Amino acid sequence: MDSDFFSVDNLAITFGGLRAVDRVSFTINRRSIFSIIGPNGAGKTTIFNCISGLYKPDSGKIIFKGEEITGLKPHRIAMKGIARTFQNIELFLRMTTMENLMLGRHIHTKTGVWSGSTFFRRGSKAAREEITHREQVERIIDLLDLQSARDQFVGGLPYGTQKLVELGRALALEPELLLLDEPSAGMNSEERQDLTFWVKDIQEELGVTILLIEHNMQLVRDISDRVLAINFGRPIGEGIPEEVQNDPEVLKAYLGEEESIDAVS
Repeated sequence: MDSDFFSVDNLAITFGGLRAVDRVSFTINRRSIFSIIGPNGAGKTTIFNCISGLYKPDSGKIIFKGEEITGLKPHRIAMKGIARTFQNIELFLRMTTMENLMLGRHIHTKTGVWSGSTFFRRGSKAAREEITHREQVERIIDLLDLQSARDQFVGGLPYGTQKLVELGRALALEPELLLLDEPSAGMNSEERQDLTFWVKDIQEELGVTILLIEHNMQLVRDISDRVLAINFGRPIGEGIPEEVQNDPEVLKAYLGEEESIDAVS
């Protein structure tokens, strides 16, 4: 594993006098799964927004593969190999699963408007590129078992399936680092179990490094190599899942007293 693959160093951001993220630091090894946990409002999604370029932090550094990416625009960060899903689904509901996934290929499109006008000519550059993109999307559909939803409008799909479509669209960017913001939210126990296998497949078969925000502690325990717990924007514990789960500060943040964190799973 590559220990300098991705790191956050003393990240901080304030909104209206409220310190949403307060000197957060962590390092993620290549091809590992790193989870961030904490109570609602702890600052988890704010960290994701800083990493993906939606927010510009007040201070601190974000380093990806040896290059500082702090404050870059979202499209530039995506082009460097970082993709994300959102806590609230961000899909085009009147488009099919295939069409939504094809949108995730946009950063890999090299055909311009002029050459793209020759799309329907057999053997054109645009046609060859379209075939390549569709082949990549079909592999993602197979990986996530989305065949039955392939040609259905996303707005008519169950919520759990929509979450998978959003995951698939992020994978269509061919990221090296994938940010998953509460991927199991709204899923039933069976869907959550399937998600566990898919996330591990993404890590092991595609070689993607995963940074995860998640409230379900069973999922965190099952897939995470390391876990960071934060509260009120500050780190309160980091280590392997079992260590963080039993950390007194983490238990206090979740429950107000030292008892099993399983109660919030």
